[in-house]
Amino acid sequence: MKEITVIVENRIGTLASIAEALGGSGVNIEAIAAYGQGTNAVFRLVTRDPTSAKKSLDRITGIRNITIADILVIQMANRPGELGKITRKLSNRKVDLESVYILGKTDHAFTEVAIKPVEAHLALAKDALGIKE
Repeated sequence: MKEITVIVENRIGTLASIAEALGGSGVNIEAIAAYGQGTNAVFRLVTRDPTSAKKSLDRITGIRNITIADILVIQMANRPGELGKITRKLSNRKVDLESVYILGKTDHAFTEVAIKPVEAHLALAKDALGIKE
């Protein structure tokens, strides 16, 4: 799966502009994380159509950077300590993480999590988590 990272001028209405641009292009947001960082706002978006999303986002004023990168999507048991177990496996293998966030719950027993290692550590992270592709 892919994550789109958008760095844009941090101003009121930026999220509305992003959501409207994607919606107007028929791109559904599957997951989003957003935060302010000084004069920047950082948005991490997951959609099923990152190519169309990027084209739509390229038209927004104030965009400073847009990147598309691979993320790992894993299902973890929905109970205390599971994220710690997963991130400890990654830490023990010296995997540097750029972002981690919950995508949603698949049912009461499992939570779907997005993990984005730095690009150079993607294969190492897959190996640490036993992901075969």
